Amino acid sequence: MKIPKLRRFAAAALAVSTALTVAACGEEEKAASFDSITVMTKLFGTAPDPNGELQQAIQKVIGKKLDITWVPNADYTDKLNVTLASNNIPDVIVTNEKSPTFVRAAEAGAFWDLTDKLDKYPNLKPADERRALNSSVNGKIYGIYRVRPLLRSAIVYRKDWAAKLGLQEPQTVDELYQMAKAFTERDPDGNGKKDTYGLIIPKWPGNYASNSPYDTMETWFGAPNGWGERDGKIVPGFATEEFYQANRFMKKWVDEGLINKDFATLDAGSWNDPFVQGKGGIIIDVNVRGTDLAGRFRQANPNDFDKVAMVGNMKRSDGQKFSIAFTGYLDVLAISKQRIRTEEQLDEVLTTLDKLQSNEGSALLTNGIEGRNYKLEDGKAALINQDDPAVKVIQNDVDKAFVQLGTRASVGLGQYPIKYPNEIEQKLYDLRDTLMQEDLKTAVHNEALPVLAPTQVEKGQTLDLIIPDARIKYLSGTITEEQLRAEVKRWYDSGGTQVAQEINDLVSKLPK
Repeated sequence: MKIPKLRRFAAAALAVSTALTVAACGEEEKAASFDSITVMTKLFGTAPDPNGELQQAIQKVIGKKLDITWVPNADYTDKLNVTLASNNIPDVIVTNEKSPTFVRAAEAGAFWDLTDKLDKYPNLKPADERRALNSSVNGKIYGIYRVRPLLRSAIVYRKDWAAKLGLQEPQTVDELYQMAKAFTERDPDGNGKKDTYGLIIPKWPGNYASNSPYDTMETWFGAPNGWGERDGKIVPGFATEEFYQANRFMKKWVDEGLINKDFATLDAGSWNDPFVQGKGGIIIDVNVRGTDLAGRFRQANPNDFDKVAMVGNMKRSDGQKFSIAFTGYLDVLAISKQRIRTEEQLDEVLTTLDKLQSNEGSALLTNGIEGRNYKLEDGKAALINQDDPAVKVIQNDVDKAFVQLGTRASVGLGQYPIKYPNEIEQKLYDLRDTLMQEDLKTAVHNEALPVLAPTQVEKGQTLDLIIPDARIKYLSGTITEEQLRAEVKRWYDSGGTQVAQEINDLVSKLPK
């Protein structure tokens, strides 16, 4: 049974208060060594056996046992809120450091402020100033960020369809539109029927500025990526005319049938299906989707799967390019004060995490066990023994679980890059870095990422829904542009004005 959010927040505050009261007891303050560290993190498949081969290898490297609570990703937010409201918070948790529940707990003292504590640990100290700034909460570091590529956006499209129709790689938003139109109207699969469309978009699980295809295209048109500077002030992207220009452009796609009709309801977990099934031909998402889709085609037909092409961010009609940057990380590893109450205990945990993120530890978390499920070839990890049931368990434990504990190397950024058994997938994998390096030259960063306004914490649950809901209604034809603008005004009137003022104040206080 899910706890209502307001009750969860109240319970979390009570739990934090209780934890701090307990921590104040002199006897409990005595430093104690930990043989086992408790952890809570996300799971994307079958949970590893704590006595399994991979966990045992990891524990040998760090010199401690790991007592891990694996939580399915779909349930993680609810589980995290319930956990924060309990008196049994794990020593280390993976968390969104900007979530109101966590921020309230951290600011109440339930988690360690690591702002000035990571430099002595070579594998934990921030390696990149932009990522460190993005992962801060109003200048404070409450966790060790889990690195992700700073720019992951790309477009994948049906290479075979483009070749059949004589289409070149798109470079501008107009060329991408023409490709979508051709995929919809010119029978790219050659079956004599008008049963295909251009762009595939699912029901987006995130809010505004969550790197959705809509956010991406708005950035291409020159709107801020979430929040950006206009006339000396930090403003949300939806406060700019570029936002409306982009949405008029996207509505044209919807009205002309160039996007799947169920874009407001298609399960994100089924995003690949229309592409592989030959119903739609373009996806705007992260670049890892290129190799994922090629792999799906290979599984269906190992003799004919060269059907995926990938390109980076699009130029605007006037030739200017604005590439949507990501945060450069996803969630942080935060350290609870419930058991770890002294500086000595904190040092012990950080030392353990430093070993976990060493080259040897990172390889175990993100690649597996060398000689068992992979071997090194020219500095890349080539999978081996994949038909061995025991090796399949190791591979599952890496891909679906332990990779979530990687901070220096993680999803899409293994300690060793992947070596694919075929040239087609290898080229798509290698292309990721090429596109990223090129698009970083025109990257647009979210200027408000490092801060969290108090009104966001207080009213975020209401405010966060207004713009994405209005945008979908506008694109679907349910409301007019005038009504969309009225919804933006409602956002301001409902607390957005205070949020904007607080964000400007907080950003002005950040280290320059």
